[in-house]
Amino acid sequence: MSFLELARKRYSVRAYKPDSIEDEKLEQVLEAARLAPTACNLQPFQFIVIHTRGREAELGRIYRASWFVQAPIVICACGVPSQGWTRRDGKNYCEVDVTIAMDHLILAAADLGLGTCWIGAFHPDAAREVLELPDDVEPIAFTPLGYPDDQPGHKSRNSLDELVRYEHW
Repeated sequence: MSFLELARKRYSVRAYKPDSIEDEKLEQVLEAARLAPTACNLQPFQFIVIHTRGREAELGRIYRASWFVQAPIVICACGVPSQGWTRRDGKNYCEVDVTIAMDHLILAAADLGLGTCWIGAFHPDAAREVLELPDDVEPIAFTPLGYPDDQPGHKSRNSLDELVRYEHW
């Protein structure tokens, strides 16, 4: 499948089968995240793989949608800003690096027939507590990881003419 076909295939899954994920597939999606480009190749991130079975109530404190814990695994992408590259004007690229890695993970999952849903609207204090995060680690995004039990809906996207400018604003 071409990259554009993969990008079109990926969608935000909001219903998951209870089927386990094969260890090889989990390792492949994590490897895709590891290979993501980062500023100065610093890789200022950590991924926490959380098995949902038996932890539904505490994970529900992080994000309340019932489908969040339907998948057998939830992954939290965390940034470590002190390990990230900082641009001359003070902009730390840790969050950018984490999101690139998470996107690699999500696309690799879609390529393997697994579903994901990028979640940024979680409760950060609950995430810190449940995952026992150190003070210098920031939860950036979550995704369930499992086999989809729904169908993609219509994806509305702006046209290139609305999104792209050439040479100047």
